[in-house]
Formats: sequence, structure tokens, C-alpha cells
Amino acid sequence: MVSLSPQSLPSADVSVDQLEHGSSPWHDAWMRLRKNRPAIVGAVVLIVITLLCIAGPWFSQSYREQDLQLVASAPSGAHWLGTDVLGRDLFARILFGGRISLMVGLVATVVALTIGVTYGAVAGFLGGKTDAVMMRIVDIIYALPFTIFVILLMVFMKGPAEHIDSWLRNTAHLDGWQGFGNILLLFAAIGAVEWLTMARIVRGQVLSIKRMEFIEAARALGYGRRRIIFRHIIPNVLGPIIVYATLTVPAVMLLEAFLSFLGLGVQPPMSSWGWLIKEGSEKMEEFWWLLVFPGGVFSLTLFSLNFLGDGLRDALDVRASKD
Repeated sequence: MVSLSPQSLPSADVSVDQLEHGSSPWHDAWMRLRKNRPAIVGAVVLIVITLLCIAGPWFSQSYREQDLQLVASAPSGAHWLGTDVLGRDLFARILFGGRISLMVGLVATVVALTIGVTYGAVAGFLGGKTDAVMMRIVDIIYALPFTIFVILLMVFMKGPAEHIDSWLRNTAHLDGWQGFGNILLLFAAIGAVEWLTMARIVRGQVLSIKRMEFIEAARALGYGRRRIIFRHIIPNVLGPIIVYATLTVPAVMLLEAFLSFLGLGVQPPMSSWGWLIKEGSEKMEEFWWLLVFPGGVFSLTLFSLNFLGDGLRDALDVRASKD
């Protein structure tokens, strides 16, 4: 038996302020994230780019306004980043294209996460034959060529997108929204294939926690499966979900840029960073700024998202909290 001397016991004179207060896991994760300089810099850069893309088109020139006297002009005081081959201000088009690219990245990621988290949580919680069948479906879809599958969806769903554009133009009288149907098509096509990895991640997390005491207590209280899944299980796997979300956004943006490069993404007069890079690559030997500036902003955004994702992964790692 270990004996405790009076000197080893805490003094009664210690004030409450001197006692060490506990902290939540989210607070510990935030403190670790603050120490990760690349992640913080990435977050700041990402916020600045997002704010510029949101507010920039309001105070810059119109992305559709043409000046045929300044066709493909180099950067100048009037046009900071130059103009394109139709005399449109490149800075305004980059800001507007950022709206489209970031919106596609965020919305398609939300669609993918909604499907993947729900599918993976249900499969992992139910287990047995249901889990086996659901995950074999995931394996079958995984076996399909990823990019070709998205391209096929884009091609076969082009008709509904044209109907949406026609309705916006003729019924809603929104001429400026021409091409929005194709953007909705991007949300559906990309979200339909990006959820597979998230489903596997969530399923693995659910399998590891569904036998824990708090889940058994919820069952003992008579809670239904839906409440247990959405109120108890999913909130406890938010860490991996958040990390994967920050890494999915750049992947989705790259896929959108690739589809736009092939002519299957955003259609004129709308533009995205992928479409601007496509236009710039066709004229890069004569007009270098048409490729360098859109590609530079796109690369900076992807770097920021990846640095932030890496920082969140390290901050939310449970093992790191034990160091």
C-alpha cells in the first residue's frame, strides 16, 4: 500500500484560479491548429480569396463587358491582369470564375458528404448482410472508371440542363443565368461519385464505436436506430468528416477544371477557373497572362485548401491529444 505524506496532498490554501481547468477535445484541437502556421496561413489566404470572389464583381468591371480596342492587352493600370481575346477584363473574369469554382467545390462536396456519411453510417450500424450488400455496391461503383463515369453522366444529363436554361431564359426571364443548368448538372455528376470514399471512412468509424457504452446506453433507453445514428454516432465521427471535407473540395475543383478543360463543364458566357485555364492554354504562346494569372490563383487556392486539410487532420487526431 502506498502511503501519502501530508506534503504530497494539495494544500487547502490553493485558490480556485490556481487549479487546472479541463478543456474539451474541440478546444484542444483548436489550440493545436493555431500552432500549425501553414494551416493558419492557408485558412487566411482562402478567406481572402473567397471574400474577393464574392465581393469583387460588385466593384470591378463586368466580366461580360467587351472592349474591342483592347483585345488581348497586357496588364496595365486600367486592367490589372490584362484582357482576354474578346477584350474582357481578366481580373473581373477570374473573380467571377472563382465564384463558380468555389461554389461547385463546396456544393458538390456537401452533396457527396451527405450521401457518403448517411450511407456509411447506416451500413456500419446495421452490419451483417445489410452492410455486406451496401458495401459491395460501393465496390462495384468504385470499379468503374471514375472520370469516364462522370463524363458519361455529363453527356446523358445534358438534355435536362438545357431545359433548365430554357426555363430560366423564357419563363423566369433570367438571361444572366444562362449556363446555370450545366452547373447544377456538375453538382449532381460530381456528387454522385465523390461520396464513395466518405462512405468507407464513416463505416469504419461507426464499426469502432457502435459497441461503446454510450451507444449501449442509448439502446437501453429505447432510442430508435435513426436517432442513435444521427444524434449519437455521426456527431462522434465529425473529426474525420471535417478533415475529408477540406480535402474533397480541392479534388472536386480539380475535377471541375478537368471537365471544363474538356468542354463538359461550365459553358460560356459563364466561366470558371478551369474554363479560363482552358482558354489561356490555347493562347499561352502569344498571351501568357491568360494562363498564368488564372492558373496561379487556382493553384494558390488548392495549396491553401490542402494545407488547411493537413492542419485539421493533425489537430483532430485523437492520438495527438495524448502527446
